[in-house]
Amino acid sequence: MTHTFDVTNPATGELIEKVQIDSDKIIDDKIKKIHRAFPDWSKTSATHRSKLLRAWHDLIIENKEELAALMTAENGKPLKEAEGEVLYAAGYIEWFAEEAKRVYGRTITASTTDKRMLVTREAVGPVAAITPWNFPAAMITRKAAPALAAGCTFIIKPAPDTPLTAIRLVELAHEAGIPEDVMQYTNADGEKVGKIFTEHPYIRKISFTGSTPVGKLLIKQSADSVKHVSMELGGHAPLIVDEHADIDRAVDHALASKFRNAGQTCVCANRLLVHESVKEAFTTTFTKAAANLKVGPGTEEDVAIGPVINKKGFDKITAQINDAKSKGAKVLTGGTFDADTDKGCFFVHPTVLDQVTDDMAIMHEETFGPVAPITTYSDIDEAIRLANDTPFGLAAYFFTENYRRGLYIAENLKYGIVGWNDGGPSAVQAPFGGMKESGIGREGGFEGIEPYLETKYISIGI
Repeated sequence: MTHTFDVTNPATGELIEKVQIDSDKIIDDKIKKIHRAFPDWSKTSATHRSKLLRAWHDLIIENKEELAALMTAENGKPLKEAEGEVLYAAGYIEWFAEEAKRVYGRTITASTTDKRMLVTREAVGPVAAITPWNFPAAMITRKAAPALAAGCTFIIKPAPDTPLTAIRLVELAHEAGIPEDVMQYTNADGEKVGKIFTEHPYIRKISFTGSTPVGKLLIKQSADSVKHVSMELGGHAPLIVDEHADIDRAVDHALASKFRNAGQTCVCANRLLVHESVKEAFTTTFTKAAANLKVGPGTEEDVAIGPVINKKGFDKITAQINDAKSKGAKVLTGGTFDADTDKGCFFVHPTVLDQVTDDMAIMHEETFGPVAPITTYSDIDEAIRLANDTPFGLAAYFFTENYRRGLYIAENLKYGIVGWNDGGPSAVQAPFGGMKESGIGREGGFEGIEPYLETKYISIGI
């Protein structure tokens, strides 16, 4: 008997498609396929792998409208954002198609004349990846592209909320000429798949994007077989508005950072720390702009805020708002919801909270939703302390036109990604990843291919 799960549109509740759930045997068979394919794939020339990745990139660009529409249907994000993500996702493939040809070794000068010492780089082995629903295309390509470029084979387990984008991307990879056994996907219960991936002797690397608790579990499960791991985990990004900030720029970038994908990103500005001298100017302008953001299905014109992905996410958002209100926070705009539990559709209007204090949950828990809490500070060291007062260290933002102040802030923020007068620092050519409990390793940039490579030292006696 074939088991399936439903993929529904979070904006309408309509059924999009039923997706087959893979049995343990099917998952094992797929892992064995990428294991058998690894020796041949890893020995293909970098130029050949580069050409196939380029062909995959080109097919994605040719089908960008289809992919964007599919993404909006299963994820809910506005169509314009979905189109942007498709291009962003394709950009990783283009980048790593070039990096495939730039995996270098080196020769070391030996201590004696009767030796030669070489260092080479080779693919780590079959890779298993687990990706989230909030960026169903980009989170896949920035793992798959460097893995394939390095000579690894690859299996992806996408989020159950958004598997269709992943399936289509893999289909396009096969159409581009990447062998089916080199790149596979599987759909099944996340906990089960995680256990199979981490315990399977043929998987040599795990790459995961998701919550910190799940990442910690995967690391523990991978320890017995000493698998390589890359983890892009939770964030709780601060955004500092300095007294020397360009307020209009700070507002524009704070809006883009906070409300992108309805606030459902790991690098969203979650805590707005505003200097008391510019608090009124910033808050007034920011609140007015937030109130004008249109909420609705992502297919409607000019919609900026789509639905929350599911009831679990909706419940967390509303709990944080209610907790803040009960402890004295003032709602400047929003705080209202359009929810249809029967259909599974949940919309949260962009919300700005003022007079937020440190005892509120929203200051310590990652908010995956369109809620912006504002608090003030009087001294920059206080702002830095508040910004760093979290176990997470993925992304942080600050705004100042004072270069001395800016360098001081940048050097003291304990985050892997820092945006200085920039609310959108992510780029395919730059390393993406966090410090502390926000992860291990980097994705993107020339650093992005490193986790998929082993270093081999060869000492030759002559």
